Amino acid sequence: MFRPLPRASGYFRTDYADEIALIQTRGERVTLIVFALALVALPFMASPFLLDLACQVLLASIGALSLMLLTGYAGQISLGHAGLIAAGAFTTGILSREINAPFWVTLPASALTGIVLGLIFGLPSLRLRGLYLAVSTLALHFIVIYLGGEYETKRGFSTGITVEKPRIAGIALNDGRIWYFILLAFAVGSLLICINLLRSRSGRAWRAIHAKETVAEALGIGVAAYKLLAFVISSAMTCVAGCLFAYYRGFVSIEAFDLFLSIQYVAMIIIGGMGSLLGALLGAAFVTVFPYVIENLLKLLPNAKSLAGDIFAVNYASFGVVMILFLILEPLGLVGIWRRMQNYFLLWPFKKKPLAGARK
Repeated sequence: MFRPLPRASGYFRTDYADEIALIQTRGERVTLIVFALALVALPFMASPFLLDLACQVLLASIGALSLMLLTGYAGQISLGHAGLIAAGAFTTGILSREINAPFWVTLPASALTGIVLGLIFGLPSLRLRGLYLAVSTLALHFIVIYLGGEYETKRGFSTGITVEKPRIAGIALNDGRIWYFILLAFAVGSLLICINLLRSRSGRAWRAIHAKETVAEALGIGVAAYKLLAFVISSAMTCVAGCLFAYYRGFVSIEAFDLFLSIQYVAMIIIGGMGSLLGALLGAAFVTVFPYVIENLLKLLPNAKSLAGDIFAVNYASFGVVMILFLILEPLGLVGIWRRMQNYFLLWPFKKKPLAGARK
């Protein structure tokens, strides 16, 4: 008489449906429900400062997800992310200022701006790679900032463009909690779009191009078309993030979109973990919160008042040190740490043991 085998440690997939399921284990399902409830309850429990910080994380998440599609999956380097955010923000600011365009006009207009910029600046990716491609995308940043600065100067907005809060059914969206849920909806929507894209033919093509472009072309993948598609989708999502940024802040100025912002977004996908949407979200949260953590730590020092003028310098230095440490000590990023923790609990109490006679 056969007895059923004891339940094995870990999680083993037995068919293709299990492999492609978005939620694969009961633990993931419970974690997702708890996390969703926490996100819903957060604005009713957090202080105004923490609520603003959460909104910043959600805005950064949209931009990090779009850059992860382009760089982490399609393998196309871009240093023009700040320029794309600026393009979406200035499109919103100009339309709302000049013709008093409502939210439902400025949002698709910003996405259209991203599509056009993605087509224009995605064309060099057909010929350029590596550092040369990075420099060509960097030109996007300077061109957009120059055009935005010219508009501010000629229209007399020397300090920036004021953007009125959008109205829905005649009600202005001024409350921070409302904005939290709006940004949360856009962040979740962006995540779902990215997940479905990566599970489609386009996602498989991007992975193949990232792995080896020559082999992907030999397999019949239209490398040029899929590269342009990656730039177009990423640029459109980023410009939408710029539109939301303009409405949330109520103000658009070229000073908000310096080159350091592009570096921050690159750091988000590196620190979070390349080739992972979860890594993009973790990296966005880490990079957004990091300056505030450093600032609060400096306040605990005995001579905190004398260091008040050096906060920005310390932030920049600390940020650089953290990037170097992640590149050297943890190249898989925060998502690599998370996966090791996850595997530990999945395999517990069965741990890997050294072979007989092996060195410990």
